[in-house]
Amino acid sequence: MSSRRWKNYQPSTLRSALEGCKEYAREQHNLSVERIAADMGLTDHWVLYKWISSGRMPAPMVIAYERVCGINLVSRWMAAHTGKLLIDMPTGRKADAEDIQGLQQLLHSVTGLLMEFYAERAEAEPTLAGIQNAMQALAWHKGNVQQHASPQLEF
Repeated sequence: MSSRRWKNYQPSTLRSALEGCKEYAREQHNLSVERIAADMGLTDHWVLYKWISSGRMPAPMVIAYERVCGINLVSRWMAAHTGKLLIDMPTGRKADAEDIQGLQQLLHSVTGLLMEFYAERAEAEPTLAGIQNAMQALAWHKGNVQQHASPQLEF
């Protein structure tokens, strides 16, 4: 099974966001649920299994969970679910050709998704995820251009 393209993955439910974080931690960092729970400070890893299966994790634990897993899928889902965009903090660094090409690819693919959706050959869920990704990428570039006058130091 090939790994997902995590940068553009948009979870459709809270449970899929929680499961996605767990899968990312397993694929990218080789972390088990037991290790994730231990790094979060939980004494019993079965509690984490319960939160993932029910889709009900206490809000204060979400940040710790995402930090340990290394991806913010729960925050992405919450932002998208409430009609907001979640973007990485722009640093004002100069974009290179790969950044612009990635944006162009994303915009081209979402245009294709929209054409397929309106021709009734695609489902709403992947179309909405593509639109969300494209809007977030454009918002990041907007913020990066605004920040370009006073770039942040890269550590």
